[in-house]
Amino acid sequence: MDENIIGLIAGGLTSIAMMPQLIKVIKEKNAEDISIIMLLVLISGLSLWVWYGILKDELPIILSNGFSILVNLTLLICCFIFKKKN
Repeated sequence: MDENIIGLIAGGLTSIAMMPQLIKVIKEKNAEDISIIMLLVLISGLSLWVWYGILKDELPIILSNGFSILVNLTLLICCFIFKKKN
């Protein structure tokens, strides 16, 4: 099996890992249990992976981490929208 296909499958699976959480937050309009700091650290790490993928010209790394950034940015935005003010 081509190593790029393995990379795309692995990246795809890890990229969709946060989708159930995002769907739950959007459906329930509740983000109280989501850590904004965790999301910021995760998005920072994913951004560095995209940069690394660009430097190494590795499409699976770029695509999977780029998609993960979009999912987690959406979740971060939902946190700001749906977190209740204390």
